[in-house]
Amino acid sequence: MANKAFTRPFTQQEPISQEAIDAAIDVLKSGRLHRYNTVENELSEVSLLEQEYAAYQGSKYCLACASGGYAMSVALKAAGLKLGESVLTNAFTLAPVPGAISNAGGTSLFIEITKDLVLDLDDLSKKASESGARFLLISHMRGHLVDMDSLMEIVSDNNLILIEDCAHTMGAQWKKQKSGNFGLAGCFSTQTYKHLNSGEGGFLTSDDEDFMARAIIYSGSYMFYERHGAAPKPEAFSDIRLQTPNYSGRMDNLRAAILRPQLTNLEKNINRWNERYQLVESELKGAKGIEVPVRFEEERYVGSSIQFRIPGITEAEAELFIEKNKQLGVELKWFGNDNPSGFTSNHKSWKYVSQQQLNQSDEILSNLFDLRLPLTFSLEDCNHLSEIIIECSNEFLSK
Repeated sequence: MANKAFTRPFTQQEPISQEAIDAAIDVLKSGRLHRYNTVENELSEVSLLEQEYAAYQGSKYCLACASGGYAMSVALKAAGLKLGESVLTNAFTLAPVPGAISNAGGTSLFIEITKDLVLDLDDLSKKASESGARFLLISHMRGHLVDMDSLMEIVSDNNLILIEDCAHTMGAQWKKQKSGNFGLAGCFSTQTYKHLNSGEGGFLTSDDEDFMARAIIYSGSYMFYERHGAAPKPEAFSDIRLQTPNYSGRMDNLRAAILRPQLTNLEKNINRWNERYQLVESELKGAKGIEVPVRFEEERYVGSSIQFRIPGITEAEAELFIEKNKQLGVELKWFGNDNPSGFTSNHKSWKYVSQQQLNQSDEILSNLFDLRLPLTFSLEDCNHLSEIIIECSNEFLSK
């Protein structure tokens, strides 16, 4: 039994390093916060970050954006999404994903998920074939990678344009291939609770020259595309620059300065997150009545949060379970709540999307709980919060 309440905040990130603070101060002192405010032959902080992230990701091109949601929306536009077209995507995701589809002019067609929180590939194959959709925006939600080999077979068989939402999988891999490198483009977030922290921000990566040229013009480059750090050659823009509208969503030098030092520590931090994840996972796996998603051996994940299910729990019990954990200091999110709360919502609350029958996913979400594992938690903290979760679950399971 947990002897005392958990007292650490679940939203507290590690402090920004002194190196990043110093870099940010240098930008502030310069007064040149806009990415295109450079002197001759100078690369801005944003351009340098684009080069460095492209190298980390193993991509030819990288565009730094105002947010991960913006990266997804621009990716769909640059890929040629037409007004009203269907975009296949996960039933289990967060609101920025259907929001990006809607913002780009598309309509979301949701795919069922499995109890391991990844796409149901049978449902994907069926809906891809029946709908004739051209696009799949896969959300690697909460860091869970589907069998990417099988997914790519379906993508190939149905001539799908694959765009990856990697907000939760920056640094993750399938058979040593990085998440974000399987399709036309990868979209990443640097929002505070992601794997790099600039408050808001994101990246769009690709190896496709025409696609990235369009995305850069869409992002608000005006005629400054030559000042980008990881962009196609200038001749790629010769026609695109006059045919593509401006949807300004640039990253600024201040955020880039904060991010660049963090990137050098990302691999170390992935290992730290996974230490915490594996400890909590081990504790919950050993508890009666709690189910934790099964991971593939081929997957190298980033465990910055953990999910678990309590099959059979009723709505009233779920609400009481959350409250009891809260009283003991453990902040859980519940995806079975049709009323949005904080960052958490499910497809039933997205009224701008046509309502769809998703019985399998709804059953899974009804007993799915989620919690962050910030790096400000020690391993002892993770053990403590695991004890509290198990203690609270036993109250229902013993009835």
